[in-house]
Parts: sequence; C-alpha cells; structure tokens
Amino acid sequence: MTKDQIESSLEDIEDEIMLADGFEDAYLGIGRQFTRVPFAIYDRNKCIEILMKDGMSDEEAEEYFQYNVEGAWVGDNTPVFIEPLKLNDELEKI
Repeated sequence: MTKDQIESSLEDIEDEIMLADGFEDAYLGIGRQFTRVPFAIYDRNKCIEILMKDGMSDEEAEEYFQYNVEGAWVGDNTPVFIEPLKLNDELEKI
C-alpha cells in the first residue's frame, strides 16, 4: 500500500492519524480505544524487514527501530507497533 492510498483511506476519520513514514508496507490499519484518539497500527517485524532491505543488518535495524521509531513518543496518536502471533510456533509450545 502506498502512503497516498493509506491517507486516502483515512479521509473519513475526524481525528488526525499519525503515520510512520517509510513503513507503508508494514501498515495494518487503525486501532481504537475508549476515550483515546485513533492510532495507526504497524507490524513491527515488517518494519525491521524494511530497514534491513534498506541496507541495515538485523542488529542495526533492531537498534535503530527501538530508538528512533518505537521509542519516539509524539503524543496520543503515536503509532503502535505489534508483533503478530505466529500461531504455529505458539501451538508447538503447548
């Protein structure tokens, strides 16, 4: 999905949604909680993969992401980064 496509899909939302530039391929959608403004949700693992495709090693991408992206608080509409459950891996542990 491109940035323009994401922004177009958000036009009907009254609140401003903050997007994480450069991570469009990791965008999952919008999260909502009672009394909070809506926020963008991203797949954390895909964000790391995007940084690695840009030339960073696994360790460099993780460190950069933790400090510069995940660790950046920019207000109540700061994006959220989730680690999707890998169902097959979790079932093996049970």
